Amino acid sequence: MLFVPIFSVAIMWHVKTATESLRQFFAAINRNDMAVIANDFDPEIVRIEPEGFPTAGTYRGIGEVQEHVKKGRGTWAEGTCEPERYLVNGDKIVVYLHAWVRLKDSTEWTGGRFADGFLFRDGKIVEYLSFGERAQALKWAGITD
Repeated sequence: MLFVPIFSVAIMWHVKTATESLRQFFAAINRNDMAVIANDFDPEIVRIEPEGFPTAGTYRGIGEVQEHVKKGRGTWAEGTCEPERYLVNGDKIVVYLHAWVRLKDSTEWTGGRFADGFLFRDGKIVEYLSFGERAQALKWAGITD
């Protein structure tokens, strides 16, 4: 008989649910569906985009975070921000991303690789942070890669 502790099953379910939420989140960004991006936001969500990013700042609550993402996505003429890898430590998930976009009023494509960090509580995203360096995101999440 195979014995799987209930605690392990609960963690595996949480990780699958959280990563699936993030897959849906990035798919919604890529298709510019701003209503869907907030499906898994906690009402008290905090979004932090660091200095040096185009829309750096701290945004609080679903409305501000939605508007922030809409503003950033609104600069794209076309392109994607694709998750490459999910790394999990408890309620923290780091997503390695590759953005490749053509901005409005430009014929040139631009992009780069970076990471976003997400903190989940009770199945909802309570923190959403971006990191220019992936190592910074791993440190935030307490992950060694």
